[in-house]
Amino acid sequence: MTTRDSQSRRAFVAALLASGAAAAATPLSALANQSGFDRFLASLWNEARTQGISRKTFEMAFAGVGPSDKIIAHTKKQSEFVRPIWEYIDGAVGKARVNRGVDMAGKWAQTIARVEKNYGVPRTVILGVWGMESNFGSYTGKTYVIQALASLAYVGYRGDFFRKELISALRILQEDHISRDMMLGSWAGAMGQTQFMPSSFEKYAVDGNGDGIRNIWTSVPDALASTANYLHMHGWDPRLPWGFEVVIPEGTYLRSHRHDFATWQKLGVRRADGGKMPRSGEAQLLVLTGMNGPLFLVTDNFEVIRAYNSSDAYALGVSLLGDTIYGGGRLRTPWPRNAPRLSAAERKEVQQLLRRKGFYAGETDGNHGAKTREAIRAFQIKYNLPVDGYADHQLLAYMRKVR
Repeated sequence: MTTRDSQSRRAFVAALLASGAAAAATPLSALANQSGFDRFLASLWNEARTQGISRKTFEMAFAGVGPSDKIIAHTKKQSEFVRPIWEYIDGAVGKARVNRGVDMAGKWAQTIARVEKNYGVPRTVILGVWGMESNFGSYTGKTYVIQALASLAYVGYRGDFFRKELISALRILQEDHISRDMMLGSWAGAMGQTQFMPSSFEKYAVDGNGDGIRNIWTSVPDALASTANYLHMHGWDPRLPWGFEVVIPEGTYLRSHRHDFATWQKLGVRRADGGKMPRSGEAQLLVLTGMNGPLFLVTDNFEVIRAYNSSDAYALGVSLLGDTIYGGGRLRTPWPRNAPRLSAAERKEVQQLLRRKGFYAGETDGNHGAKTREAIRAFQIKYNLPVDGYADHQLLAYMRKVR
């Protein structure tokens, strides 16, 4: 955006706000001579003022702000969705990150122990999130959060999600939790050392060091306690692990992907690390690269991690990173790096076929996450196939033939 554009935008925002109630009543058609983003701002002000956002806050927040093509372009290349899972995990548990995690686990040991005790979330997961989100506070993002959220809301990315987050961010500024200059984060508007969206800050951020302030940006105790509170409030069960790698006897014919641990044992499933199965609780089989790759039994706690970020790769990265920092985490089964993989077009075709046959109602974007796996399992059950929720060339060929 040029200096002239910036000055024009500031003048527009000031004029819009100066008109007070009249601005709220101004139909968008009357703003046709303004740019599309200015019309967006006018509409947003109509909403923000009804939720208690002041003229001063709105004008200060949006001065010089315009949509960013660079931010919008990020929506097409999220690494947890487009990279092979092993490349993502290799990065998640890379030597430099693990070594830094070990150092930070030692430096903040007392804080981590206190947070673990207070919220019932294990230190491995707390450290895993911290490491995945900001490399333990070393990089929290340099994008002005208001611009990030406004850019995404302006183009309607993910419906009205970012518009709501933008209103939350304005409230955070208005309540003086952080200054405008310090309100920096990721391209998607996530903030602080464990990258909270603004609405998550409002709901789950806590004071972890007793100074009366919720500071996820520069206070490690606040950031870690807030993350533990988030996971606790989303249902973390302290009696269960997130899961673990398992070995399934060759030839085992699975008719269901979810059992209690006793049943998994009866089926011959064993922990890859030689440890004991939990005495109670249930887990489901997670197959990310076929039955020849690493296999995992994951509990509902894995879904709690996915509440932080809905990617399976992310949740597994958090889990393995945290375990590795504390001495575990090594996979016994190698990733099938050279095995044939479905192309992006073939992965979309799988979803299209599932939708056509009534098993799937999500987007046909080629990203095979939890909803796609569930649909694949339903298809496999109906046609009496082994139930693993994974699509390979053999399954795709079968799906093409079924009417």
